[in-house]
Amino acid sequence: MTAVQPTLAETGPDALEVGTTATNTTKGRGRIPWRFLGGRAAFYLFTLWAAITINFFLPRLMKGDAVDQFLARNRNVSPEAAEALRALLGLDTDKSLVEQYIDYWAHLVRGDLGVSLLHGLRPVTEVVGQALPWTVGLVGFATIVAFTIGTVGGAIIGWRRGSRLDVFIPITTFLNTIPYFWLGMLAIAAFSVNLRWFPIGKAYGVGVRPEWSFEFIGQVVHHGTLPVLTIVVASLGGWMLGMRNMMLTVLDEDYITVAQAKGMPNRRVLWGYAARNAVLPQIQSFALSLGFVVGGTIVMEMVFSYPGIGKLLLDATNAKDYALMQGVFLVITLSVLIANVLADIAYAFLDPRTRQTEA
Repeated sequence: MTAVQPTLAETGPDALEVGTTATNTTKGRGRIPWRFLGGRAAFYLFTLWAAITINFFLPRLMKGDAVDQFLARNRNVSPEAAEALRALLGLDTDKSLVEQYIDYWAHLVRGDLGVSLLHGLRPVTEVVGQALPWTVGLVGFATIVAFTIGTVGGAIIGWRRGSRLDVFIPITTFLNTIPYFWLGMLAIAAFSVNLRWFPIGKAYGVGVRPEWSFEFIGQVVHHGTLPVLTIVVASLGGWMLGMRNMMLTVLDEDYITVAQAKGMPNRRVLWGYAARNAVLPQIQSFALSLGFVVGGTIVMEMVFSYPGIGKLLLDATNAKDYALMQGVFLVITLSVLIANVLADIAYAFLDPRTRQTEA
């Protein structure tokens, strides 16, 4: 009896034609995980709403306000002028907190962050906009330099474990435990007071006019070198230790052994396989660091008398300048959220396991 061959409809499509799970995964590597990114976007939108809400109510829970501080310094202000100031700053006693909250959102949507009583009723956007570039330029550049040196150095030290390079780990870790302001004061005493290599503080010299000129740029670089070096030295240990530990974990994986058994060059195994996978946890930390760059380093800016966001926030808090505090907190919140979104996108494209979340 002749055997009856099953038809395609009975057996279904050929496995080679359809592809296995592995082949489907390979085909889907280039797909953008829209579901993953959409879920993260919804989460961050909710986080932004919660942060803005807390940003509004938290300063109002403090005792006193900016007008009370202003009246304590200027006793010749009439009650009518004081009430006008409260209405201008969104502190009108005739309105409830809910009404003030709705008004705050209405102004926020229009890009109006209010005025700063501490800075002579100047718009908050203008005050923050003048301080923001100084902090981003100083702390942002120092963070990128520390991350780059620490990550590359940690990868090399982890790859050559047991060598003399391991001595850098306890040294940088010890420096990482010293507070910023101590290193800053030591740096000022050594390189500014004794050696006179760098200025003691400020962003540029006295009498120099801020403008796009070689003289002004040279002043900014000269004044910012010592704070940048201090931040790099103080934060280098965390990046280097984290990358080195991740390298030690990754080097024990089977795919590293297989790559070396195939005779691949050590440089390719180091940077193409080991470091590429070990750096993934560093990316999230780096994104958070970039987000908090906007907040600045308050103590560091105070030590070097640097006109950044950190010092601006401290002055606004002491003066209970609600509008300025809310403006600074809003900028910090947005920067942290944007940095996390960029980190999630980087994860989605660098880590195949994240890209397969959509499936």
